[in-house]
Amino acid sequence: MTKNWNLLGHNWAVDMLRRHIAADEARHAYLFAGAPGLGRRTLALAFASALNCTEPPAPGEFCGACRECRQTRSMAQPDLSVVSAENEGGTLKVEQVREVKRSLSLKPYQSKYRVAIFLRFQEANDNASNALLKTLEEPPAHAILLLTADSPEALLPTIVSRCEVLRLRPVGIGEVQRELENRGIESSNAKLIAHLSGGRPGTALRLAAEKSLLDFRAQKLDDLQKLISSTRVDKFSYAEKLAKEKGDMRQTLLVWLSFWRDVFLRAAKADSPLTNVDRVEQVEALAAKMTLLVARQRVSEAEKAISRLERNVNARMLAEVLLLGW
Repeated sequence: MTKNWNLLGHNWAVDMLRRHIAADEARHAYLFAGAPGLGRRTLALAFASALNCTEPPAPGEFCGACRECRQTRSMAQPDLSVVSAENEGGTLKVEQVREVKRSLSLKPYQSKYRVAIFLRFQEANDNASNALLKTLEEPPAHAILLLTADSPEALLPTIVSRCEVLRLRPVGIGEVQRELENRGIESSNAKLIAHLSGGRPGTALRLAAEKSLLDFRAQKLDDLQKLISSTRVDKFSYAEKLAKEKGDMRQTLLVWLSFWRDVFLRAAKADSPLTNVDRVEQVEALAAKMTLLVARQRVSEAEKAISRLERNVNARMLAEVLLLGW
């Protein structure tokens, strides 16, 4: 039997969903809400596995080995649809929703339920939201819709009202670290990843699995240290290079934002744990040199830059203004 559906944290959510399946009372629509990296998609896929598993070891569980479980895990199950905007921060379009609606109207090909997972549904445009609303109002008996979103408030109230809402919360950093150590991650690395994840299990497991993400972060933090005291020419050059890769630029800004938040926390003498625990000396050195107001301004500038980047502004000009201000 899979302990907590092999998830890290969210025990209460698994218990509730398990009971719904065991009692044959699964709702037709669920909304898994919370910050990115909490494991919303993982929970949705586990729920889909438990709904359609052909050899459940207990009511509400899934075996993980049958054809349904294997195909669901790889998102290649014929009765499963997984839909999202093409890129994070993009737009989920009405055509995508309509295509899923057509498949949901058909009887399941090989499973008990047809399951549709709509990832990051806050990225749906108005037409897409309205198209899905019609399905939520009159869902086929054999269909279950699973939505993920940053928060219910980001969606139409009429959509939220037709879903069972599960608000996912971060897991304790210590709990994440222990789980990573149990999975064979060296203690100091597990501590760093746990702090970087902010208690978000999905983020932690991804960082542990993809070393390139940690390497990318380390490089961008090294770049930031050099840029703070570099010349205008160097900053213009870096801005040009950064703007050429928009996806990397967003990730770079997120790394820098986490660093400036740490500086702000130290400047404010807050007890909150730092994110970049391997950069404490750099954080404290900068915090000692600036006022609380300036530290907060750095955080605000990074946040605004990320927001503006998502609105398709001139990326190079955005990077130049940001770096010159620093």
